[in-house]
Order: sequence, then structure tokens, then C-alpha cells
Amino acid sequence: MKNNKKSLNYAVIGAGNGGQAMAAHLALCGHNVRLYNRSITKIKKIQEQRGIYLTGKEEGFGRLSSMTDNIKEAIENADVIMVTIPASGHREIANLCHPYLKDGQIIVLNPGRTGGALEFLNIIKQKAPNKNIIISEAQTFVYACRAETAGVVKIFSIKNQVSLASIPSYMTKYVVDTIKDAYPQFIPADNVLETSLNNIGAIFHPCPTLLNCGRIESTNGDFEYYLEGITPTVSKILEQMDSERVKVAHALGVKTVTALKWLEVTYGSKGESLHEAIQNTSGYMGIKAPSSMDTRYIFEDIPESLVPISAIGATVGIRTPIIDSIINLACTAHGENYFAAGRNVRNLGIEGLTVSELMELATFGIVERPREVVA
Repeated sequence: MKNNKKSLNYAVIGAGNGGQAMAAHLALCGHNVRLYNRSITKIKKIQEQRGIYLTGKEEGFGRLSSMTDNIKEAIENADVIMVTIPASGHREIANLCHPYLKDGQIIVLNPGRTGGALEFLNIIKQKAPNKNIIISEAQTFVYACRAETAGVVKIFSIKNQVSLASIPSYMTKYVVDTIKDAYPQFIPADNVLETSLNNIGAIFHPCPTLLNCGRIESTNGDFEYYLEGITPTVSKILEQMDSERVKVAHALGVKTVTALKWLEVTYGSKGESLHEAIQNTSGYMGIKAPSSMDTRYIFEDIPESLVPISAIGATVGIRTPIIDSIINLACTAHGENYFAAGRNVRNLGIEGLTVSELMELATFGIVERPREVVA
């Protein structure tokens, strides 16, 4: 790994809104950046102009080292691999990357949603068990941004603070120090269970979408998602889901905050109930609902956010009946078995683990079990 913070080689995986913003910002910070996208057509304009223009909170032209649809070309010799695609694609990226990964490389999932680093680790352990890779996940995405046209991205805001954790957890500080020149916002969390189980999007995204499905389909999402879609009754269901999430975290001794407290810390919004606090959140004003039920709030947040909370809950003996009911509704609405396809105990690599073994996996990346003695 290079120690000169100004000469890091970054690979950014995914050329969506977030990936373009991250690639350009890193380039403006003086780093060498390669941008990967599985469809070369989408990044043709970026190739032609050799980079990406940023507007908004950061301004300038980020010149990229290369833009490619070849994963080997993108990640070889990269010090840090920043994965910015939806969490539903993390499994595919792990399978694409593993033949070309090298010892000491850092992978950061931006964000990991729930269990992203554990799932990624499970694939690497199966496909490339002898490689010493540091797998990290951010609790949330650092930017609020949108691509205005091909190769031009506006950054509306950059979060002041984002928790990050690594497997093994003792490498978290090293990762935070490595990327702090570009991202001083990242702060260390205790472990990846802390970043995963503080995924508030798991509470705020799937349930209101499903319970407003009729309105979404009849209006194409032409209503305020938070302020109109999260009614007092919907809020009561969210509070019960959130209570289950917090119980799962507490069973593991993981630090977490309630959704109500999160609104206060993040937006300064207060209320006697979750509904009241949401109504007092000015940052939610004007945010429309999804235009259809084919939305990441379902096909990403159900299998990659709620299914793993349910799976981890089952592992530690905490029932999650309300969360499970929302998953079942999504399975029916989309005709998909998200319990089977999502981050279940098998895909997370936690099947059959005890609570202490799960904590050991999250902390060290391995579980040491005593060998059986054959008489």
C-alpha cells in the first residue's frame, strides 16, 4: 500500500449518480481514479471528455485515469476499491472481483446496507480464501447528488459524518486514516454489525412504499413520500419495525439509535412520536414517492436491508414478526422470494453460528472452532 496520501490509486465501481460524484471528487483531491461500469455505453461521454464535471458543493473537472467495463483493468493495482452500485449488486461484484484482488487492497461498500461486508467476505472466503483483503462498509452514502447530464454531476450536500467499519475490525482505523485526505467525514464504528444495524433506510423505505402501493400506482408517485405517505398509522408500524431492529442490535451488544433519535441527530427534528418528528423534518419537504413499485425501496431494501435483519435476529433468538410481514408483502407484490434471494443466513455466512461466534466473525473475519478429537 502507498503511504503518500496524494498518490493513492482508487477504483470506483459503478457509474451511477453516486459513482460519478465520487470518482470526480477523488480526482479533484489529487488521486488517480479508474471508473468501472458494466455497460460501456453509459460512460461513453465520460470517456470522450476524459473525466467528469462537478457542480454544487464541489466544483471543477475531475480527470480520470481510465474508464472501463473491464473489472480486471479497473481494480488491478488499486489501493482502494470504492463500490457505489446498489447493494443488490454487491454479490455480483464480489464474484467478478475475486480473481484479480491482491493482498492489502481495501474494499469500501458505499453503503453496505445491512450485512454488506459480511456477504462480501463470505464470497471472498469461498472463492479466494488465501487472499488478505480488507472489506469495509459505510453506514450511508456520503453524498446527496444527481447526474444532470452524462459526465456532469451536481453534489447537493456532503454529510458531515459517516460511520465506517471494516473486517477485521482492528483495521478500521487504518482504512479511515488511509482515505481521510478525501473523506475526513468517515469515523470508525466498532464493527460492521454496528454500521449494518443502524441502517435507518431499512425502516423508512420499504414499508411506506408497500403501504402506499395503490396511491403510487394511481398517481405515479405524485405525492410527498415522507410528509403525506407516512401517516400516523404507517408511523406506528414503522415504530414496531424499528423496535425489532433495535432489539436485534441490543442482543449483540451493538450500539444503535432509534429512528426517532436518528431524526433528531441528523435533522434536528423532534416529536413525541415518529410521525410528529417526520412532519417536523424540513429536509423531507418536496421529496416525492417512487414513480412505480419497481423501485430500489423494494428490490434493494427488502433483500439487502430487511432480510438480513430478520436473519441476524433468528441467529440471536430475536423474533421480527413485523419486519417479516413487510418482507412477505414485498415477496407477493414482486413475485419474488426475497427470503431466499436476499442476505439470508447462508448468504451472510452466519448459518449455525452462536452469538459469540457471530461477533467473532464481525470482529476478526474468521470463526475459530475447536477441532473434534477422534479417539
